[in-house]
Amino acid sequence: MGDQIKKKPRILCLHGFRTSSQILKQLVSRWPESVLQKLDLVFLDGQFPAQGKSDVEGIYDPPYYEWFQAHKDFSEYSNFEECLAYIEDYMVKNGPFDGFLGFSQGAILAASLPGMQEQGVALGKVEKIKFLIVISGAKFGGKKFGLPKLASNAFSKPIECPSLHFIGETDFMKPESIALLEAFVDPLVIHHPKGHTIPRLDDKSLETMLSFIDTIQGIQSDGQGKT
Repeated sequence: MGDQIKKKPRILCLHGFRTSSQILKQLVSRWPESVLQKLDLVFLDGQFPAQGKSDVEGIYDPPYYEWFQAHKDFSEYSNFEECLAYIEDYMVKNGPFDGFLGFSQGAILAASLPGMQEQGVALGKVEKIKFLIVISGAKFGGKKFGLPKLASNAFSKPIECPSLHFIGETDFMKPESIALLEAFVDPLVIHHPKGHTIPRLDDKSLETMLSFIDTIQGIQSDGQGKT
């Protein structure tokens, strides 16, 4: 009976650079039904059409989108404020959402959102982010990525938002993904043998994932009890 009244966590999913919500949906749908049936996943396209060639051209069909733009050395960003306003507007109209799932550029963005929300510079019109699922993520202000102005204090103190991080053994973002862990209090990690992708889940990963889902459902139940 207890399981029946558990509400599925509603998750806004942010795709990678110059890909799309449809592509992310295809990749995530490879996860077992035992995971997918416990989550309410909503996939959003980035606001900006890809402004250059996509790495997935020839593998996945267009159109392709990006969340914001950056100089080649990632020292300066453009359309970052517009990106945050776009996501917030979508959440206001289609929410409420409990947490975020992000891959690659979407994961870098998602990882910075709880800190920016706490600082009062983003997502002020929506409920507090309860958790994150970060796949091939990185930290703004780390070795590779500079800080957009609005995210300048996003990691100024440890982020207490429960987080699950996927780190690929052969992913070019692996060092950045590992460095990102230090920004979070008690991050849960799934290590996988693949590269820059959303991996299928082996038995151990599945166990970790289901345990994380239990945790976030528990957060929800607590929240429901208070309303």
